Amino acid sequence: MPDILTLKEAAAYLRLSERALYDLARAKRLPAAQLGGKWLFPSRALQGWLAAEAGEGTARPAPPPILAGSHDPLLDWAVRQSGCGLALRAGGSLDGLAALAEGQAVAAATHLLDPDSGTFNEPAARDLLAGQAVVGLVWAWRDQGLLLAPGNPASILGVADLARPGLRVIGRQPRAGSHILLMHLLAEAGLRLEAIGFLAEPALSEDEVAAAVAEGRADCGFGIRAEAASRGLDFVPLLRERFDLVMPRRQYFESPLQTLFGFARSPAFAARAARMGGYDIGETGRVSFNL
Repeated sequence: MPDILTLKEAAAYLRLSERALYDLARAKRLPAAQLGGKWLFPSRALQGWLAAEAGEGTARPAPPPILAGSHDPLLDWAVRQSGCGLALRAGGSLDGLAALAEGQAVAAATHLLDPDSGTFNEPAARDLLAGQAVVGLVWAWRDQGLLLAPGNPASILGVADLARPGLRVIGRQPRAGSHILLMHLLAEAGLRLEAIGFLAEPALSEDEVAAAVAEGRADCGFGIRAEAASRGLDFVPLLRERFDLVMPRRQYFESPLQTLFGFARSPAFAARAARMGGYDIGETGRVSFNL
C-alpha cells in the first residue's frame, strides 16, 4: 500500500463512498490533509484509525443485526432487496435510539426534530447516546403532511383544521417521531393534543396511517407523501424532514450497513424512490453528524 492515498484509494480501502469519506475528512474525524485542493490520506495513520474504530466498545457483546426505530417504506424495501441481512424492528424513533443505547441493535432509524435548534436527530442522539461514539447518516429527506380521503371531502387545509369537532384523526404511538413532530406543529398552531379527536388505537407505522384513512376509519392522518400516493390519497404538505440512520461508528464498516448503503447508490434504488414519491435521496449516505 502506498504511504499516501488519494481520496479514491482511501475510500476503496475503507469501503466507504467517496462522498462519505470526504465528509469525514472535512469534519476532521480521521487522518487527512488537504494539499492543492486535493484530500490526501496517510496510510499508516489511516490503518491506526481504522483499528481504533473497530476496537471501540469491545467489552460489550456484539449487538444483533437489527435495524430498530422508525418505519419507512423505502427503507423496508431496500433492506429486503439489498440482501444486507438486517432484521427490521419498528417501534418509533425514540425506541430505536433506546435499542441502540442498550446494545440491542446495530443502527436506529430516526426523524426527531429538535424545536430549539430546528435540526433533526443529532440533539436526541447526543442526549440518549451520551458517551457513545456514533455517527448519523442521511437516509432521505421526506415530505411530511396530512393524509386525506381522495378529493379532501372534509376540506382540511392545515394543522388548525384538526381541532374541528367530530373530525376523526389517526395518531401514532407516543415514542414515534411523527407523533413528536405533530405535537410540535400543534403547539406552534396554539392547539393542545387533547383538542384533537384521535382514534382510541394509534397507528404503529406509516402504512397503518394511510390504511386507516383509505378504509374510512379516519378522516385524516399525519404521515409521509409516499404512503398517501400508494393509497391514492390526497396530501397536504407541511414540512420536509431528514430521516437518518444512527449507528456506532464501527458498525458502519461492517457488511450489513455497507451492503445497504451500497445498494442505496444503485439505479434501482433511485428509480424506486422516484416511483414512491415524496423522497429526496440526493444526500443519501452523507454524514449528517458525528458524535
